[in-house]
Amino acid sequence: MAVLAPAKLPGEEKPLAKAVLASFYDNKIVRDFGVATVFWGIAGMLIGVIAAFQLARPELNMGMPYTTFGRIRPLHTNAVIFAFVGNGIFTGVYYSLQRLCKTRMFSDVLSKIHFWGWQLIIVSAVATLPLGFTTSKEYAELEWPIDIAITLVWVVFGWNMFGTIARRKEKHLYVGIWFYIATFLTVAVLHIVNSMAIPVSFLKSYSLYAGVQDALVQWWYGHNAVAFFLTTPYLGLMYYFLPKAAERPVYSYRLSIIHFWSLIFIYIWAGPHHLLYTALPDWAQSLGVVFSIMLIAPSWGGMINGLLTLRGAWDKVRQEPILKFMVVAITAYGMATFEGPMLSLKNVNAIAHFTDWIVAHVHVGALGWNGFLTFAVLYWLWPRLYQTPIHSRKLQNVHFWLGTLGILFYALPMYWAGFTQGLMWKQFNEEGLLQYANFLETVMQIVPMYYLRGIGGVLYLSGVFLMVYNLWQTAKTGTLLANEKFHAPVVIDHAHSHAGGHWHRWIERRPVQLSIGATVAILIGGAVEMVPTFMIKSNVPTIAAVKPYTSLELEGRDLYIREGCVNCHTQMVRPFRSETERYGEYSKAGEFVYDRPFLWGSKRTGPDLHRVGQKYPHSWHYNHMLDPTSMSPGSIMPPYPWLLENDLDYADTPAKISALRKLGTPYPAGFEQVAVQEARKQAAGIVADLAKEDIQVKSDKEIVALIAYLQRLGTDIKVKDEQAAVAATE
Repeated sequence: MAVLAPAKLPGEEKPLAKAVLASFYDNKIVRDFGVATVFWGIAGMLIGVIAAFQLARPELNMGMPYTTFGRIRPLHTNAVIFAFVGNGIFTGVYYSLQRLCKTRMFSDVLSKIHFWGWQLIIVSAVATLPLGFTTSKEYAELEWPIDIAITLVWVVFGWNMFGTIARRKEKHLYVGIWFYIATFLTVAVLHIVNSMAIPVSFLKSYSLYAGVQDALVQWWYGHNAVAFFLTTPYLGLMYYFLPKAAERPVYSYRLSIIHFWSLIFIYIWAGPHHLLYTALPDWAQSLGVVFSIMLIAPSWGGMINGLLTLRGAWDKVRQEPILKFMVVAITAYGMATFEGPMLSLKNVNAIAHFTDWIVAHVHVGALGWNGFLTFAVLYWLWPRLYQTPIHSRKLQNVHFWLGTLGILFYALPMYWAGFTQGLMWKQFNEEGLLQYANFLETVMQIVPMYYLRGIGGVLYLSGVFLMVYNLWQTAKTGTLLANEKFHAPVVIDHAHSHAGGHWHRWIERRPVQLSIGATVAILIGGAVEMVPTFMIKSNVPTIAAVKPYTSLELEGRDLYIREGCVNCHTQMVRPFRSETERYGEYSKAGEFVYDRPFLWGSKRTGPDLHRVGQKYPHSWHYNHMLDPTSMSPGSIMPPYPWLLENDLDYADTPAKISALRKLGTPYPAGFEQVAVQEARKQAAGIVADLAKEDIQVKSDKEIVALIAYLQRLGTDIKVKDEQAAVAATE
């Protein structure tokens, strides 16, 4: 990658002075982020295709610890969200912000620090996640040193953005900038609050929150990471690039105002809809439902504003591939933001949650909204950055249709799989027994859908390869306009047409007031939901029988986290007859008070495990991890033979006990001095039990700790036994 150099005017031999360079837009940083977007997009999507086929063909896990579905699934989500979409955001922001402010970015040095810092963060994710260094929190799996790096690089981005806004030559802040500001502020708050943890070692930490509280904070973060990383910045890009590509003004200035403020205020409340029918307090679940339904209005306000911008330009849409991408992107945004609130209705959620229906929903947004809008922006930018027409409009059209077919081949089978799962899990026969008591029956039914989903991913990725070729050839033909001289931009909104201006112009001209207003709007919802959950003890009632994990069980739990088991197995039995019949007593809030992090999960590729403790003998778990099909014929779970071979590392056990005690886990004083000894004693008991079943294993192997943890799950309360005892005495 070339180092940024001062521009030269035609005929000049010496570079321009810094003061003169300030009169030029910096296109090189835009190009660099664009290249990174394409590179990480291919990487993230390729990993996604592999993960998709792993669910259909377990042998594609390749028999190595670093390539299992449990480890590469978070790598896929991080690569697509923060690498592909993240770099796409920065590409669009660095291009549009300079032109909307009529000034070069505040600092070329900060731009470069931001670029390389962000790429190093992504590389660190690639290095750590396959090795099993993970917090297990969805979309926030990276460990504490990387979280600190993310914070620092995000501050650099904000410094550069606000510095550019402060020295702008255009007084009015266009609607796209409102969304950029809200994105920066909200992502900062979300990341810092959710990442609070106490380090144990360089790449191991425990969450500051436990159980129900951890779940609430995580899904406040997780839902709003979708809202303020995958949605609001892309709405800002839509408001800039759609009018540019269509050569038409935004349909409604007033609608953009309503869209912005209502969206950022309402979105932040909706996180609890990810936790319906769980141990989260009912009042918090209800708030999540109410505000999720309210989200339809502002979300569709943005979609309508985008689509109606194209009024009278449909002939151009049919001819221009970039506009086709944009129309499908905005339509996908509208579909996803309608479906999300519908999935928040409890009667719908009862069927859909934990199924592949949610996977389909997420990918309509990711592939349609984020992917297609990113492609449109890159196709629009590249000819302008390289001062030449796009290499091939025909290839653009082929890419569009491959991508569209890819979305359909991906989403439709996943919807079908989700409906099938949800209904089969709940089906009872005429005798009142579960029709499909064996969970594996429901898995085998949807394997063909996993093949089709993988084919959809291949189609979508094929289109991306065509785009890479098209952009590469365009760049070869042209010359990078690294430093573009300012020119007066065409006004692309209606704000200037209002006689006397609009009252909202007062805020738009004052970025500090706009930032304060946006911050207040996004803090209210989070505070209302979290403060009572943390401050009022009755929201998380304790259970006297629930005790901290033993040191061996704690090590086993960390192995469960390392292997990414939470990606396929939930630990939350919901209060439905179908689930209590299948798994056992429904889960209680007090059972999770020592779980840091919580492991409720979001998808059941395999059965729920919260009541698996003592359900099977030790030998069952041993053989299941060695070869899942030996215990469950037809299982799509990969084997984990390394757990039988790897020695259990007790080096950090005392530090783990000490850290958890600081966080409130009631380990006795001095327990860290005997924790390893106690673990070895418990391990010896498990090994002795295995020996009775003709399984010889050393007590210092990882499998022993994992068995200890699995056998503990859900055993602290014995509800049915207690009820039976009470009934017998009456």
